[in-house]
Amino acid sequence: MSHSATASATPAPSHDESQQHPIRLYLVVWTWLFILSVGSYMVDILQFQGLLRWGLIIALMLLKAGLIVSIFMHMRWERLALSYAILVPPVLILVFVALMALEANYTQLTRVLFLNSGT
Repeated sequence: MSHSATASATPAPSHDESQQHPIRLYLVVWTWLFILSVGSYMVDILQFQGLLRWGLIIALMLLKAGLIVSIFMHMRWERLALSYAILVPPVLILVFVALMALEANYTQLTRVLFLNSGT
């Protein structure tokens, strides 16, 4: 059997319509992204200050990033192992940065206490 006969004997993969996501899903995600963006602007317009301001900005940012990653980057439909491989390293980096910030604050506090006690 020749190569061309073998190629014609196997059916070509057809374009399966079930692989397409409905446009409604994207419209819902865009609507939520718009609502979350309005919320981010409202934090500035209402002039929240301090930890409330930064907590709201970071929470809204993470929600928007989660929507974008899960829907537009198709992580929602990926295997769990791939999702963990992509999502766990940034989370660990954030944990390590927080630990470094805590250690830096502790180191600064001990230096201030030690150097001020001598004068």
